Amino acid sequence: MASSRLGLRLAVCLLNISEARQQDIVERIAKAALCNKAGQKQTQTSVLNIFSDYDYNRSVLTLAAPVETLGDSVVTACTEAYNLIDMEHHDGIHPCLGSVDLVPIYPLSESVSLEECGKVACDIAETLSHDVPGCSIFYFGYADQPLKRNLVQRRKEVNWYKRSNLNVNEIKPDVGAVISPRYGLTDAARPA
Repeated sequence: MASSRLGLRLAVCLLNISEARQQDIVERIAKAALCNKAGQKQTQTSVLNIFSDYDYNRSVLTLAAPVETLGDSVVTACTEAYNLIDMEHHDGIHPCLGSVDLVPIYPLSESVSLEECGKVACDIAETLSHDVPGCSIFYFGYADQPLKRNLVQRRKEVNWYKRSNLNVNEIKPDVGAVISPRYGLTDAARPA
């Protein structure tokens, strides 16, 4: 746990989910972030903000916790999002790829390194691929070792910006299965 000399070692996840029009779903995902996989309350996790854009049909949940436990909160929120959001029925003007579209991890405390945030992102991806069979994830930033490609580079590689040329059958995720129409593709990392 956190050293009393250093205080809490905090990190934040700006969890992007592909839902904004059904607030009850967004709220269920936010509430899931406050618990661990066993359903026990994570007392040091906070949902600092929820921003929803109706036209994009996308919400960003700002989750903060000690870096040692943030991953558990993100996994429970992502698992709930995968269960509740079906990309085959998604409609919005934002060109999102997945039910859980983006999982960037940032340090909030000086004692938390970028490399540590990258490891948290990798641990989240590995856990999700085990807990949610059929989800697929690719890395960027400090999670994408040794290349550390940024999000724009990774999205260009999969033709994310040219939706008409996007062929999900040709995309090889870093973690998980072949991309499913239900879950889509998730980006996970600590940005460079």
